[in-house]
Amino acid sequence: MLYPLQLQAMMKDYIWGGTKLKTDFHKRTEFEKVAESWELSCHKAGQSVVLNGEYAGLKLSDYIEKAGKAVLGKNAEKFTDFPILIKLIDAADNLSVQVHPENEYALRVEGEYGKTEMWYIVDCEPGATLLYGFKEKISKEEFKKRIENNTLLDVCNSVPVKKGDVFFIDAGTLHAIGKGIVIAEIQQNSNTTYRIYDYGRIGSDGKPRQLHIEKALDVTHLNQPTKPCTAEATMSFFADFSMKLLAQCEYFKVYLFDVKEQCNLYADDSSFQSILVLDGGVELVNRDKTMKIGKGDSIFIPASMGEYKINGKGKFILSMV
Repeated sequence: MLYPLQLQAMMKDYIWGGTKLKTDFHKRTEFEKVAESWELSCHKAGQSVVLNGEYAGLKLSDYIEKAGKAVLGKNAEKFTDFPILIKLIDAADNLSVQVHPENEYALRVEGEYGKTEMWYIVDCEPGATLLYGFKEKISKEEFKKRIENNTLLDVCNSVPVKKGDVFFIDAGTLHAIGKGIVIAEIQQNSNTTYRIYDYGRIGSDGKPRQLHIEKALDVTHLNQPTKPCTAEATMSFFADFSMKLLAQCEYFKVYLFDVKEQCNLYADDSSFQSILVLDGGVELVNRDKTMKIGKGDSIFIPASMGEYKINGKGKFILSMV
């Protein structure tokens, strides 16, 4: 029988991480700092683990193998691997200036998908900014020269952020999350990142962190971003909840729900659904069973599970393919 799976996230303790995922989102870990929690992942670098029911203790990929690929839905059939990866990110310091390749390059050079992603700003400190593309179009020669003479930041597009902003990061877009920002990230199932500039930081091995200049020169789009930093559509005519379409593309579709009392949802055979709770506490009701979920919890809804309800008061991101 299909049922909602509560997932345990894989934690990452990168040097720029903070403590908010532990203190605010209730992540349990021995790490002093947590940069990322991989909330929905079948990636070899860190998988989600099922916490409840018949499949408790299994990695998400093992659950899919046992339950059958039909739990992913028809829309996932075009993908060789599990299609998306969902994270919470706590940037206590600036992330490196970086870029991700498109599929053709990534598959040929790295042996995995490229990485188009979207960010939802869950929280941020006053004055927080991030880098998003370039101020204006530049040549490959200028890009290379500015990397070499340490003036790259002069031509990067720095954007002030606020809670609720949405950024769509096409593969090939230069970007960097700034310090003081908590983000929910929905991305292709890839861990390929080309680091361009890293503020001269030293890694845990005592050496400067590796840069990937030649690959970045191959794949970076040298222009201004074109997407607005807002949700694509808002639907607020429901009395018990409001809903925003945050982003959609060939790889994922992402909604933000703000539930005030109750909303009725349905998982058909087209796609699985992922619920990531950002605030509040709600109950997920499926058939005659009730699951209490709160801030920081991640739930996998199998395709074809049918009707379910979210009761209570809270905000969550719902993603599908």
